[in-house]
Amino acid sequence: MEQDARAITYFTEVERMNEVDLVIATGSNNTSRYFDYYFSKLPNIIRKNRVSVAVLHSETSMEELKMLGEDVFSYFGLGCRNISKLYLPEGFKVEKIMEAFEDWKEWVLHNKYKNNFDYNYAIYLLNKAKFLTNGSLITLENESLHSRIACLHYSFYNEKPALVEELTSLKDELQCIVSNVPLPSILTQDLGSTQAPELWDYADGIDTLDFLIKNIDE
Repeated sequence: MEQDARAITYFTEVERMNEVDLVIATGSNNTSRYFDYYFSKLPNIIRKNRVSVAVLHSETSMEELKMLGEDVFSYFGLGCRNISKLYLPEGFKVEKIMEAFEDWKEWVLHNKYKNNFDYNYAIYLLNKAKFLTNGSLITLENESLHSRIACLHYSFYNEKPALVEELTSLKDELQCIVSNVPLPSILTQDLGSTQAPELWDYADGIDTLDFLIKNIDE
């Protein structure tokens, strides 16, 4: 079948950076500083480190937690749409989460994942950290949004307004917030949905197509 030439995008090698019209780049927070410096005078979309978090209520069911497992473990938890931290109501039993995640224990059969699990397990043992494990995932109470491979952080919350304020202050660091708790003024999505974005769910909420249309000459 003959292709429509208008649907084909052509890429050419650029020898000099002054021939660039616009920039779309992704990297770490550190590399983004260099991108900002070099391309600040050009139209740009420069992505930084982002993570995703989940907010649960006290009556979260086992079925909901299993759905959450899709958000945590898909693609070995390596993407910005994977959940790296949980916000749990005070008194929530973390053991219930570990039980729900039993279906993902086979991840530890993958060599590179197991290497990370074993390494982090040893580190936390040596540091005498308090953690739980089911043999394939390590969970520990930690305020950081960023957790190691094969690890999952959590912290407890008491008052919803304080939680909303914290999440609002972290908006530039978060890609997705999944929740079964109503959070006023916070955009959330259902548990188990982070790895199935819609076509209009642009990274960091920036409409890439609109950016290209506005900045590329006819």
